[in-house]
Amino acid sequence: MPVQDKGVVVTGAGHGIGRALATRLAAEGARVVVNDLDAEAAVRVAEEIGGYAAPGDAAGEQGVAALVDAARGHLGSIDIWFGNAGIDRGHGLGATEKDWAAIHEVNVMAHVRAARLLVPAWAERGSGRFVMTASAAGLLTMIGSATYSVSKHACVAFAEWLSMTYRHRGVVVQAICPQGVHTRMLDNAGPLQELLSHDAALAPEDVAEATWQALHDDRFLVLPHPQVASYYAHRAADTDRWLNGMNKLQRRLEDQGAVR
Repeated sequence: MPVQDKGVVVTGAGHGIGRALATRLAAEGARVVVNDLDAEAAVRVAEEIGGYAAPGDAAGEQGVAALVDAARGHLGSIDIWFGNAGIDRGHGLGATEKDWAAIHEVNVMAHVRAARLLVPAWAERGSGRFVMTASAAGLLTMIGSATYSVSKHACVAFAEWLSMTYRHRGVVVQAICPQGVHTRMLDNAGPLQELLSHDAALAPEDVAEATWQALHDDRFLVLPHPQVASYYAHRAADTDRWLNGMNKLQRRLEDQGAVR
């Protein structure tokens, strides 16, 4: 799927996976709008790749609407939306109401709000692509963080719903589900870094490359760590066995003081 001259928006593109996606897409000829809450980072990346900076909130209702308007004003038409912005906040049952609300807003509702504004027009014209950066946690669950696991499961579920509802009308939906990636989120994972890097932590550029390849065949699940497909199949085939294995890992991490 060539992106030459396509209008593309990448949220959370000031750092990490988003920056790598924006850079790769621009190199392939896309006209990229770079969004990030970190305005300086958004401007820096846009200057590096010859894109257009549209810093600001990409989760709240008003913020998403403003970003879509700004992108359309610059691009004329949005052809591909990369909903990449995401956060991790709060751990276990100790996560506060504010933690749950914030993570749901960014990891779930940001996609819902963007889809409301983009997908009906894409379905009408018969083309468009919505790519969400989810996580392997959205397929497998992540030890330690209930908020992240639940929100990423919801992200994948929303992507599935969009795909099954609109694919016959030319709308392609994809979910990127990596394990550990060398980003600020991994740097802040503390004792869980080793667990998240079990199958090797990838560079953001590796995730961008896997995504670029997936744009050519429209596969729904983009798995930069191929092992995740096997884990996902085992989880579905024998859920109790999988949960027992995860609980064994939980107990080991508790003994090491990595989680509570």
